[in-house]
Amino acid sequence: MSAENEVEWLGVLVPRSAYNRGLVEARDRLADAAKAGDWHAVLGMLDDGGKSGLGANDWRVSGTSWFGPLHQAAWLGAPEAVVRGLVERGAWLSLRDSSGRRPVDIARERDHLDLVDVLTPTYDVPISEESAAAMARRLADLVQEAVRQAIEGSVEVRHLDVLCLAERGDKVWFPIPGMYGGFAAELFRGRLHADSWSRVVGGSGRAYAITAERTTLIDDGFV
Repeated sequence: MSAENEVEWLGVLVPRSAYNRGLVEARDRLADAAKAGDWHAVLGMLDDGGKSGLGANDWRVSGTSWFGPLHQAAWLGAPEAVVRGLVERGAWLSLRDSSGRRPVDIARERDHLDLVDVLTPTYDVPISEESAAAMARRLADLVQEAVRQAIEGSVEVRHLDVLCLAERGDKVWFPIPGMYGGFAAELFRGRLHADSWSRVVGGSGRAYAITAERTTLIDDGFV
């Protein structure tokens, strides 16, 4: 899998102060530009993602809407070329905001019907919505347990939608603050493969095969 298919997902929603200042400021710039409809700036920042650390699915740290650039494009009725440009840069058509809306849902609500076709998700990895939802719940259970062990107190988590991984077969790194590690997840042959580890705990590695029916530990003690 190539590097451009690897996505970092900061789904454990700790306060802004817990993150590197440069990352927070970069995400603010991306969110501000998308909200303003400055698509030249948005695409430029994403093209420079290797330096800025930005990705096409990033949202404002501590933001409540969970809007990524593609949600804003749908909200504003951006040109189709902008939508295609965001998707080409890795934006997920299946990504839901905090209200559960995909970009295509927002476009319909806002009467930007010319964008419905280009915003309708397609999948390179065959999977049903029901299976994807079941696997997402099973991965969420693993992540929640890791968060419970790593972080004192209650913290909200934005969990992965497995349908997003099915769009292009992306591999996702889901770091867990306080764990000095996290989860790597990708779809393979109809199953969700998830590896977890801590970089400071020897033998902490665990590998899981997740289907709609069960979560199976297939390796333990590596790393």
